[in-house]
Amino acid sequence: MPGPLIIDYGCGNPASIGNMLKKIGIRSEISADADAIRTADSVIFPGVGAFDYGAERIMSLGIAEALEERVRGAGIPLLGICVGMQLLARKSEEGALPGLGWIEADVVAFDKSRLGKSDKVPHMGWADLSVRKPSGLLHDFHEDPRFYFVHSFHFSCDHEEDVAATAHHGYDFCAAIARDNIWGVQFHPEKSHRFGMALFRNFIEATER
Repeated sequence: MPGPLIIDYGCGNPASIGNMLKKIGIRSEISADADAIRTADSVIFPGVGAFDYGAERIMSLGIAEALEERVRGAGIPLLGICVGMQLLARKSEEGALPGLGWIEADVVAFDKSRLGKSDKVPHMGWADLSVRKPSGLLHDFHEDPRFYFVHSFHFSCDHEEDVAATAHHGYDFCAAIARDNIWGVQFHPEKSHRFGMALFRNFIEATER
């Protein structure tokens, strides 16, 4: 089965993800071509930086329409990472442009009134994950999973059933989402060593079902 397509839209670190996949024996393709998305069997949608820049890039490159056809229409699995996850929401407090709106959620800034004196923004470093849905992307972790985060904004879901996992930074926040064939993680699995490898293996296994 072909490996995942990693979308390179100038807003992420696709090579790092490709290298992590290579370490676990998974080949992948990196492309910003909308036609490549339309023939993909699974997609990894990374992202770092500003929400509006990412939203503008996926529109200008025709990626938003291609993703809509392939992920929402054909139902192929998609994994959004960091800003790639945030772009699945309706909008973000960080910017003015709309997201894809696939998940009934908004992206909000950390509420500094709820943070402790030692809780800095951006939230940067390792954090434990509290798994709400121990299946699919987050199944079969034999010890408490820890992942690497770098972010100032986080998901706020309308529906608790879309929250796959939480992490804690002053308060519990949504760290992963899952709905049907769509997953998203706020953390960076490609920087999270063995836990990241396990998560990518789970994603690949899910695409083969």
